[in-house]
Amino acid sequence: MTGVVATGRRAVAGALGFLTRVPVGRSEAAWTAFTTYPAAAVVPGYVVGALAGAVPALALALADGLPAATVAVAYVLAVYALVGVNNLDGVADCGDAMVVHGDAGRRREVLADTTTGVGALAAVALVVVALALGAVALVGTSPLVAFAVALAAEVGARTGLAALAALGTAPHDGLGSAITEDAGVGTLAVAVALAVPAVAWPLLVVLAVPVVAEAALVSGSTAAVPMAAAGAFAGALAGTAVVGTWARRRLGGPNGDVFGAATEVARVAGLHVGVLAWTLS
Repeated sequence: MTGVVATGRRAVAGALGFLTRVPVGRSEAAWTAFTTYPAAAVVPGYVVGALAGAVPALALALADGLPAATVAVAYVLAVYALVGVNNLDGVADCGDAMVVHGDAGRRREVLADTTTGVGALAAVALVVVALALGAVALVGTSPLVAFAVALAAEVGARTGLAALAALGTAPHDGLGSAITEDAGVGTLAVAVALAVPAVAWPLLVVLAVPVVAEAALVSGSTAAVPMAAAGAFAGALAGTAVVGTWARRRLGGPNGDVFGAATEVARVAGLHVGVLAWTLS
């Protein structure tokens, strides 16, 4: 039992070291543990989601009336300060591969090419702008909703990463194959179990402390809060599915760039669907 716990801790440390800029888990042992148990990717989702989500939530709670664009920029800066820009490199490479003509082999060649094309520029611009606009939408909600959506979107994006690892097969040796090699249905099951609190806690708050939940709302019923979290989580998974399906059909499976691109697209989709779910609730 002690060995399992130690391995789990190393896997979480490796996930934090690989998926964030948190200064832990940079050892080879931590990396190996993470690739053996990629479901650990969900844990960094909580760290990034909570810290970045606190930006719009605190802005709404303590300084309501700040320009939405300013808060949105602060959120975007917080996200990339925490995760770095490696994922955007994946977005850029996939953007170039998406627009090139040819078969899967040709597209994989473009992924490995260091030249930045129009597809890369367009893809990165669209992702960053969409993320900023999602943050603007968060500022139109409330502290509780903004935090719940940001957290669920990030956790959903990392759950999607584990799903890609569990259900996909990398087209060649490399970072993608290192993550997918030991993953299976069990990986996905553990990842979903780890993600449950991100969706469940708003419901518990609504049921256990309804006065707090009502005070944190701008409009609508308290039921809108768990709906927003569930929508954000589902939206993130849908974003991952879109990227994963494209990778399977056009590249032969997910590689490192696809994992990065899927995380970015999933975060954006999670924010927008979460706010939309809150609006329609």
